[in-house]
Amino acid sequence: MTKELTNQEREHVLDLLNRARKAMALIENYSQQELDRLAQAIGWFSSNEKTFTKLAQMGVDESGIGDRLGRPAKRFKIHGALRDALRQPSTGIVEVDEEKGLVKYAKPAGVIASLIPMTNPALTPPVTGIYSAKTRNATIFSPHPRTAVTTFKMVEAMRSACRAVGAPEDLFQSIQKPSIPLTQYLMQICDLTLATGGKPMVKAAYSSGRPAYGVGAGNSSIVIDETADIEIAAKNTRMSKTSDFGSGCSADGNIIIQQRIYNEMLSALQLEGGYLCNEDEKKKLEAAMWDENGNRTFSTIACPPQQIANAAGFNIPDDRKFLMVENHGKIGPEHKFSKEKLTTLMALYWFENFDDALEIVKKIYNTAGKGHSCGIYSHDDDNIDALARVAPVSRMMVRQPQSKSNAGSYTNGMPMTSSLGCGIWGGNITNENVTMKHMMNYTWVSRPITEDKPSEQDLFGEFYGNEVA
Repeated sequence: MTKELTNQEREHVLDLLNRARKAMALIENYSQQELDRLAQAIGWFSSNEKTFTKLAQMGVDESGIGDRLGRPAKRFKIHGALRDALRQPSTGIVEVDEEKGLVKYAKPAGVIASLIPMTNPALTPPVTGIYSAKTRNATIFSPHPRTAVTTFKMVEAMRSACRAVGAPEDLFQSIQKPSIPLTQYLMQICDLTLATGGKPMVKAAYSSGRPAYGVGAGNSSIVIDETADIEIAAKNTRMSKTSDFGSGCSADGNIIIQQRIYNEMLSALQLEGGYLCNEDEKKKLEAAMWDENGNRTFSTIACPPQQIANAAGFNIPDDRKFLMVENHGKIGPEHKFSKEKLTTLMALYWFENFDDALEIVKKIYNTAGKGHSCGIYSHDDDNIDALARVAPVSRMMVRQPQSKSNAGSYTNGMPMTSSLGCGIWGGNITNENVTMKHMMNYTWVSRPITEDKPSEQDLFGEFYGNEVA
C-alpha cells in the first residue's frame, strides 16, 4: 500500500520552499566576488579534513555499506568542484560572441531539489552546494532514509559556511525524515531536480512535471589490448574496483582482455589482490548476490570480498582485495555477472582481435549500463578510436582508473561532479557531467550583424538547378 503525503509533511516542505526563496532573494544582487567567496567558504567548511573524514565515516556507519577507511579520500572531488566553479563566471555576462553579435547572461535556475544517494551523503551535498550557491540558487536536500543523519550533518556544515560570510543559511536545507511521498512533492514544487541515485529515484524525478537531471545505471566495461602496460592496467583496475568497495556506478564491472595477454593480465590482477573464483564458487556467488527476482542483495553491496565470499558459503584469504569470475561468452539478461555488480567483484572476458572486443562491449551494454561509461588500456590510437565510435556511453577513460576519473580528476579534463548524465541511452537529458552550467538559466542578447546569407548554389551544391519531378 502506497503511503500518502500527510498535511504535516506538505506544510513542512512548503515552509522549506518559502525559506529557500527568501534566501535566494537576499543574494540576488551578489557580485561575482561575493559568490566566489561564498563558494570558497562552502568548500572549506565541508571538505576540511577533520569535518569530511568524520562525516564520510558516519555515512558508512549509518548505511552499513562502503569503505570506512577509504571514503574520506573522496574529499578531493569537493576541491575539484570548487576549482572548476572559481574558474567560471556565474552572474551577469558570461559569454560574448562578437562575430555573431551574441551576449549571454546567466540567471539562477531557482530552488533546486537535490536527491542524495546513500553511497555519498557527505560528498554529493557540498559538490552540488558549491555549484548551486555560486549560481545564486537555493537547494533543498532530500536524503536516502539510510543516511538521513549524515546528510543533515553535512548540510549543517554548509549552513555554517553561509553564516561565516554573512549569507543566508537557508540557501541549504535538508529534510530530516524523508519519505517517498514527501520527496515526490518536493520535486513537484521546486524549480529543478538533481536526482543522483537509483533508477526508481530518477524515474520519479522525470515524472515530477518539473525539469530534472537524472543519472543512468553504470556497468563500466574496460578493454585491455596487447599494447597496454599490463602492470599499470592491473594497478588502476584494482584502484578503481576497490574504491569505496566498488560502491560507485563507475567501478570496473567487466574486464575485456586480449587473449594473447590474458594469462599475464590475470597474474597481474592476482598480484594486485585479485582472487579468481572457480566454477563452483562462481555459482555460489550468483546465488548470494542476487535474489530470486534478480535484485542485488544488500549484504553483498559495496563490501569487502571476504564478506561476499562468506555470504556465498566459502572463504578467501584475508589479503585478497577483490573477486574475479571468468564469464566469457556469458552475456545477457540471464547472465547476471554481465550486469552491474556494485561491489568488489569483476567479470573477465577475452577476445582474439579488436573487432571481437567491440562486439563484446556492444553485447554487454545491450544487457545493462548503456549510456554511462567505458574505458580502455591501449597505446593504439586506432583501437581507441574504434571503441569510441561504437561504445554507447557518455564518457570513455583512456589509461585511467575508471571510478576515479569519470567524474573528473586532476589528471584529466572532465568537469568535477558527483552526478554523471548518461544521455538518451540512459534515459537522461544530458550526456555531460552535471555541473554549475546545468544550474543556470541563460538570456541570449542578439544584436544585428552583417547579413550572413549564402547563395542557393552554395547551399545546394551539385543539386542546384537540377530538374526535379
